[in-house]
Amino acid sequence: MDYNYNGYDRGYTEPAMTSADYMNRTYRWMAVGLLITFAAAFVTAATPLLYVVNSLYLVFTIAELVLVYVLSSRVQNMSVGGARATFFAYALLNGMVLSYYFLIFDLGTLFSVSTLVLAFLATSLYFGLMAVYGTTTHKDLSGWGPKLMMGLFALIITGFVGMLFGMSFLTTVLYSAVGLVVFMLLTAYDTQKLSQLYSYYAGDSELAEKASIYGALTLYLDFINIFLYVVRLLGMNSRSRNN
Repeated sequence: MDYNYNGYDRGYTEPAMTSADYMNRTYRWMAVGLLITFAAAFVTAATPLLYVVNSLYLVFTIAELVLVYVLSSRVQNMSVGGARATFFAYALLNGMVLSYYFLIFDLGTLFSVSTLVLAFLATSLYFGLMAVYGTTTHKDLSGWGPKLMMGLFALIITGFVGMLFGMSFLTTVLYSAVGLVVFMLLTAYDTQKLSQLYSYYAGDSELAEKASIYGALTLYLDFINIFLYVVRLLGMNSRSRNN
């Protein structure tokens, strides 16, 4: 997903929002989105709302894809409030869907609360390290984009084939490890791209605010996917010890 620059020649104007404020806003919206997602997942898994998600799983999934598409492709034409509401609506729907995803992996029987906390802390560490690298490195990471998109596409195809025909234990471990690496690298790539968005839209406070919401979505997706692959790897580790 790329924030479209077409049609917006900002030129050389004085920044309407500082770089630090822009990054703080981006991470703040990301954190709020994650809080909404994990709260929604907990409430859904612990209440009869789970049956609603179960019966309308495909509808919820399609709605998620639509919201991501709308925010990614139309954010420049939306109001700041509309963009923010779309992001939060996606975070809410994603949390409801993830509660069902966790149950598929028998999360309640394989994991204790301490293991879930460990998964979250590990995700935070991986994400944080790559975000710092993407922010501080002087290397241009734009060349990573096509390769990472190819890796992401390969993960999607492999996952779909695995759903149809199944995967061996070792294949699943390899798949999850590759997925973890891909989204860690995407975190660094997307973090560096945030600075590029700020440089482009710094002269317009409204566009900079919407760019920060779009940036929050991309980092949110990186964090969630890293977390899911960590959960998957920890789940397989528990299964191997129990067998």
